[in-house]
Amino acid sequence: MSRPSVNKGDSQRTGAAATAGGTSPDPGKSAGRSASGLDRFFSISARGSSLATEFRGGLVTFVTMVYIVVLNPLILGTVPDADGHLLGFGSAPAISAIAAMTALLAAVMTLAMGIAGRAPFAVATGLGLNAFVAFQVASEMSWPAAMGLVVIEGLVIVFLVLTGFRVAVFRAIPSTLKSAIAVGIGMFIALIGLVDAGFVRRGDGTVVDIGIHGHLNGWPTVVFVVGLLLTSILVARKVKGGILIGIVVSTVLAVILEAALKIGPQGTDADGNVTNPTGWALNVPSFQGKTFGAPDFSLFGQFSLGAGFSIAGVLTCVVLIFSLVLSDFFDVMGTTIGLAAEAKLLDDKGEVPRIKEILLVDGVAAVAGGVTSASSATTYVESAAGIGDGARTGLASVFTSALFVLTIFLSPLAQFVPSEAATPALVVVGVLMMSQIKNIDFGKFADALPAFLTIVLMPFTYSITNGVGAGFIAWVVLRAATGRAREVHPLLWVISALFAVYFAIEPLKNLFGIG
Repeated sequence: MSRPSVNKGDSQRTGAAATAGGTSPDPGKSAGRSASGLDRFFSISARGSSLATEFRGGLVTFVTMVYIVVLNPLILGTVPDADGHLLGFGSAPAISAIAAMTALLAAVMTLAMGIAGRAPFAVATGLGLNAFVAFQVASEMSWPAAMGLVVIEGLVIVFLVLTGFRVAVFRAIPSTLKSAIAVGIGMFIALIGLVDAGFVRRGDGTVVDIGIHGHLNGWPTVVFVVGLLLTSILVARKVKGGILIGIVVSTVLAVILEAALKIGPQGTDADGNVTNPTGWALNVPSFQGKTFGAPDFSLFGQFSLGAGFSIAGVLTCVVLIFSLVLSDFFDVMGTTIGLAAEAKLLDDKGEVPRIKEILLVDGVAAVAGGVTSASSATTYVESAAGIGDGARTGLASVFTSALFVLTIFLSPLAQFVPSEAATPALVVVGVLMMSQIKNIDFGKFADALPAFLTIVLMPFTYSITNGVGAGFIAWVVLRAATGRAREVHPLLWVISALFAVYFAIEPLKNLFGIG
């Protein structure tokens, strides 16, 4: 699974806030030569930040995305492959091993993003990608073969970066669509926050509804509402660390309520019905039943590069790899644009500093996801929470990485903060990202429709890739139909054609008898 965007005035105020409260505007000058070197390497002062602000931003990002250490094992560890085996080949789900690999993967690749990309972007197993691997790839072959395809997908991404193709595509995206992508991601993460908190759920006869059967109910909902109101007030008053304060206060409230009322978790019965619907959605804010122990790294290296082709066939594997590459390629493209816009990293041409390094790390992360059996890793949209709290440099990612290292050994901490306490940050950050909509000219229909499709399809389909693809296709078609085909970058024609194939993949598979 798994943030924002502001105007110039907000950016200036953020920079001022980052140096308020006695924090030196130039950590390098105030902390000696080593700090000065650190400042120069990460451009901390140049981006209007400070050591304290970067640490706080890294902590906020960690808190809002650490759920993946809990959620990824539940997705990958409980689905049998084509042979009926679970990941790890044990008689029971290898929850602890997958959790350890998930945390290790996040720690290593987020550190790489901070050092090589020098951007405040965290990296972890991609939600959606892991579900695709579990339910569509592993169902066709063994788990090692499925993870082998993930490795191949990552190698393809790395090749596209090294050849310059991925960067060229990034630069070919029109500024209108870049703004639309940022806005769409804002709406997407806000919806993620509302859904993960249980504030919005599947309705009776409706796609979504508020609360349970149209009514807000349960103490966890109270925690979310209090957290959202508190965080909003703090951000509105420009309190430094407002997002982090909101998460901490909400977590303390959740702990008190759980200790006093024994609310317990939500569950699912044998028929798939939700039990205890007013319980905590993911993490119960209590240490009860959570034990410390040595990490299990047994899944490392459990992949096979060639087995999938012999088990499922060449054509099936090619289709699966194509789907993984296209989804990962543009999901990250959209996320990077949105995060960079929020962090004020885009230059006058709408380009991101060190974009090649950022995209290369992301490609290597996909390879590492297959090697660790944790599924393809990707840049996390939840990084927007830390950016919204002031993170501007790769140092924030270094701090986030260090916290994931601790999570490898202190896994109960990853299961302590309830989603109802962390998700208000996503909603607030979603609001901040909406500011990019001012750059879209809705008076020009040929611009408005592609932007609109990009924005609405991200939350409506729960997919950044779908929004980007629809926007690209609409942009190309409308310009061609209105005699403005020359305005379309040649790469956009190619990418739009690939997206047309992506959207029609099931009919094409049926046509050619694949899968």
